[in-house]
Formats: sequence, C-alpha cells, structure tokens
Amino acid sequence: MMTSLFTSATGMKGQQSQIDTISNNLANVNTNGFKKTRNNFQDLLYSNEIVPGSNTSSNTISPTGLHKGHGVKLAGTQKVFAQGNITHTGNNLDISIDGAGFFQVLRPNGTISYSRDGAWQRDADGRVVTSDGYTLEPEVIIPPETTKIIIGQDGQIQVLIGDDPTPNRIGNIQLAKFINPAGLNPIGKNLYLATAASGAPVVNDPGQEGVGILSQGFLEKSNVSVVDEMVNMIIAQRAYEVNSKSIQTSDNMLQTAVNILR
Repeated sequence: MMTSLFTSATGMKGQQSQIDTISNNLANVNTNGFKKTRNNFQDLLYSNEIVPGSNTSSNTISPTGLHKGHGVKLAGTQKVFAQGNITHTGNNLDISIDGAGFFQVLRPNGTISYSRDGAWQRDADGRVVTSDGYTLEPEVIIPPETTKIIIGQDGQIQVLIGDDPTPNRIGNIQLAKFINPAGLNPIGKNLYLATAASGAPVVNDPGQEGVGILSQGFLEKSNVSVVDEMVNMIIAQRAYEVNSKSIQTSDNMLQTAVNILR
C-alpha cells in the first residue's frame, strides 16, 4: 500500500483542526478579553533507509541520507496573550487591564479562576460580579446609596455616597500574574484555571511587579484579527485541497498498477 495515502490523510486531519481553530477565533471576535488560539504542528516519524553519515564506500559517506516522512500531527494549541484593542464604554464598572495580569474570579465551587473580561456588574447585594454572577476576588461590595464609583489605575476603589463630596475607600482590585499564561486551562465563560504548566499565580496590586494597570470606563476586546484569520483560512483550505489531490493521485497510480495485470 502506498504510504502517501496515509500521509495525505494526516495532512487533511491537520488542516481540519486548523479550520476548527480559526472558526473558534472568528466566532469570538467580539468576546471581551478573548485571546486567539494558535495550532502548533509537528512532523511525524521518518523511515530512515540511509542515515546521514553512513558509509557509501570505504572512503565516502552519505551527505544527506535517505528518509521518508509520514505526515503531520497537531502537537498542541496555544493561547496568544497579546493585548487586545481597548474601547471606551463610559461604564463605571467596565475595567480594562493595560499589560499583564488577570482578574481573580471566585467560582461557585470555591475555586479561583482568572479572566481578562472586565465587564463587571453589581448583584442584588451590591457585590461586584461577572455576567454569570461569579464574584470578584477579593470581594468588593458597593453600598446601595453610592452615587459615583471611582477606580484608580492602582486598583483602589472609592465611592461617593449621597451628597458627601469626600470619597470613601471600599476595597481594591488585585491582579494575578503567571510565568507561563499560555499554560492556563480555558474552561469557557471567559475564565481560565491555573495548571502545573502555567505556574502558581503571583498576586499584586495593579502597576506593581510587572502587573498591568487598570483603566476605568474601558474594555479590552478580543485580540483576533479578522483579516489574519481569513488569510489563514484560505491557506488551510488550499492545503486541505492539495492533500485530497494527493490521495486522488495515489489512488490513480494504484489503479494504473492494477490495470497492468489485466
């Protein structure tokens, strides 16, 4: 059996995975804080019929050897944590991170997750929560009589209450930073979990120890470039077609070989 059939099949599977990843990136082009995903491919094992450096005679060696590849595989996916576009909203509880770092979000099961989505809201108890009602960690409760919320670049939260012109500090926002953010585990809902690959979170106030600063009234959007993804989609589609043509060519060659015996 011709190995090109199986080699081309791995190519088609690889390009299908590429299209799947591109589709997810494009689907989240307007998702707050979304980070695009990149596929990392590896070539498969080789059949080394002649190893480079092998003797071809008593006085000569093979300069390149003779080996045949067996296709490609998807080795892994990687989140690209480049800064997304910052848009002005004017909402007091919209907060963007300019630089490295993640908001800390307390999940219902008691575990801490991490997010770049800064679209915060207030629940019935005045707590600052995500769109799913998950609370910001450390917890911040805004008094019901608050007339204005002031969030500084360093994460300090102050409010104006009633007619009192003196700001009252009610808490602060801290950000978590990871040695390898690409190692975080995405779980949906704009949340990530720490893993052994990401390393333990290092929590600091915004602007300290390499952590980014906060901007109130702004949101970080997705870092997906529609133009780049469309170009990648065209490349993946053409690569898929070329691999399918290789299978057709191999099939035609096998048919020719079979017909010789007739």
